[in-house]
Amino acid sequence: MKSRWKTLLFVLLAVVVVAAAGWRIVGGRRAQQIAQQQAAAQKAQPAVELAASDVVRAQTRELQRGLPVSGSLRAVDSAYVKARAAGELLGLALREGDPVRAGQVVARIDPAEGQARLKQAQEQADAAKAQIDIAERQYSNNKALVDQGFISRTALDTSASTLAGAQSSYQAAVAAVDLARKGMEDTVLRAPISGVVSQRLTQNGERVAIDARVIEIVDLSRLEVEATLSAADSVDVRVGQDAALQVEGSQRPAAARVVRINPSAQAGSRSVLVYLAIADTAGLRQGLFAQGIVKTGSASALAVPLAAVRTDKPAPYAQVVENGQVSHRAVQTGARGEIDQESWVAVTGVPDGALVIRGHVGPLREGTAVKFTGAAAAPPPQPSPRGGGSKSSSP
Repeated sequence: MKSRWKTLLFVLLAVVVVAAAGWRIVGGRRAQQIAQQQAAAQKAQPAVELAASDVVRAQTRELQRGLPVSGSLRAVDSAYVKARAAGELLGLALREGDPVRAGQVVARIDPAEGQARLKQAQEQADAAKAQIDIAERQYSNNKALVDQGFISRTALDTSASTLAGAQSSYQAAVAAVDLARKGMEDTVLRAPISGVVSQRLTQNGERVAIDARVIEIVDLSRLEVEATLSAADSVDVRVGQDAALQVEGSQRPAAARVVRINPSAQAGSRSVLVYLAIADTAGLRQGLFAQGIVKTGSASALAVPLAAVRTDKPAPYAQVVENGQVSHRAVQTGARGEIDQESWVAVTGVPDGALVIRGHVGPLREGTAVKFTGAAAAPPPQPSPRGGGSKSSSP
């Protein structure tokens, strides 16, 4: 009986040993197959070719800090030519885009009514002057009669009052003549400022009322941007700070300067209006949209282009070339600034001098082999640039 149990135990032990050996053999073959597959995949994966302009070295740079601003261009000096007298509009030959000089005759209002009023006022003044002559003769005659004792002093006082009333009536008539003459002058419409016609609001032959708008004139030699800032951002803005703007439709940047800051916040939004004067207005027009950065200071930090920081993962990261392969480095961003009109950002998590792949290359899988076009294996390091004039476009 005991021998049978020993035999059964020996058989079971042999089966276990054989199964373990078989499992080890199968596991080894599977591991070998996986390794072969990974090696084949690495061999099949092509290397990514990068040019020197596709990477940039992370270095300590001087960042120009600033606040984003935007707004529409508007002329500092603009004016509407309005009718100062009612009547039919005549002689309006200017159209949009025509230049205008200050004091130039723009149009006229039909003067027929004004001439009639002036003539009426002049006739009334002449009649009042004739009454003065009559009152003066009566006063002189009564004075002589009083001196001779023929009439009482009361009659002289009455004639004196009549003379004073005639003189007052004449002065009022003369004022009416001046008013009618001023109305005649108002029929001639003149440009208050030099500039260019931006709107023609009426046509010849139309009857216009007093204060009706005829044309609008803008002076394009002085343009400014009215930008809206939050209450927190406005604290860092000062008069005299420089700004770099990009105007809609213009290929060149526009230099600007903060010239005024509204002392009061806007009701409701609590925002603050800031006014930036454009230095060179050549080719610019009123109403164009502009946006840019007001430079509020500078900071020295390890920085990379803002576009090189990728956000297609839960945490921001930068693609770095290490040992000929792409490596993903988690980064933390800090202050932002401008270098050569490109947005840069201070980062931590990337070693100084690391080759960072620029944003226009797109996402690359971690571990992808990298080779550079040209004879050099990688772009040589450059000295750390300082200030906004550094050549940051190349690594």
